[in-house]
Amino acid sequence: MLRGTGGVWHIRSEQGDVHEGSLPGRVKKDATMKLAVGDEVRIERDEHDRAWTVAEILPRRSRLARRAPGGAFGERVVAANIDQVVIVFAAAEPEPHPRMLDRFLVIAAANEIPARIVINKVDLRDDADVRARFDAYERIGYPVHYTSVKQHERLDVLRDALAGRVSALTGPSGVGKSSLLNAVYPGLDLRVGEISRSVLKGRHTTVGAEMHPLPNGGYVMDTPGLREVGVWGIAPTALDRCFIEFRPYIDGCRFSDCRHRAEPECAVREAVERGDIDAARYESYTRLQDELEQTTRPW
Repeated sequence: MLRGTGGVWHIRSEQGDVHEGSLPGRVKKDATMKLAVGDEVRIERDEHDRAWTVAEILPRRSRLARRAPGGAFGERVVAANIDQVVIVFAAAEPEPHPRMLDRFLVIAAANEIPARIVINKVDLRDDADVRARFDAYERIGYPVHYTSVKQHERLDVLRDALAGRVSALTGPSGVGKSSLLNAVYPGLDLRVGEISRSVLKGRHTTVGAEMHPLPNGGYVMDTPGLREVGVWGIAPTALDRCFIEFRPYIDGCRFSDCRHRAEPECAVREAVERGDIDAARYESYTRLQDELEQTTRPW
């Protein structure tokens, strides 16, 4: 499933042909999940009007989901059947917020999807300063790419990382996701927006997730910029394992249900005090834990 607009879905067959199809009411009613970009489906053609329809949504091997925006209850599946999440932030314009990056990484970890980080527009800041700001993520094992579309820097390494895989690009608005894909893969011709100088926030140019086949194999999904990143479906007690650098220490805590806040003999907090776990990342954990405890508290 490449994309969907106004109830019309664009479906790429195994032979490479693209068909326009609809999702009939009977399939909507029987389906256990809502159709999303990246879904694998079985299609059939009506004998009378020759129109294509989705006959069945096949089981997913993975999905990237977040909380429904605007405070609504439930989740929104951003993309299905992906191999990796590529989280794009800008070195400047808009200014990066590492705590927001942590939210994206938690969502990827909760969905058990590998993640890599791209810091775009590095030409707008001193290279050493940018690397120092995101060094903590490299140290805990996340691949970090530092790119510049304007100067065409380090795009070949990113191209190799996308080859042969189904990748979902996500991140805040205005960081240059579409420009980045256009530079890595000339010919995609994705629509590119401008930064609003009054607020230095990106304007939404991608209105829905869209999947593109790549010339060197695999697919890439360009997803809408997200101004609100809501974590969904994670129990507060499971949040610690979504911070991958916590994992070697969790079983060393005195209590199996340790919240890593004020409990005695907490191996995670001890690692923070030694500097083995980044203090800013630990702060992100406590903030998200508070948020999840509020949203899951029974009324």
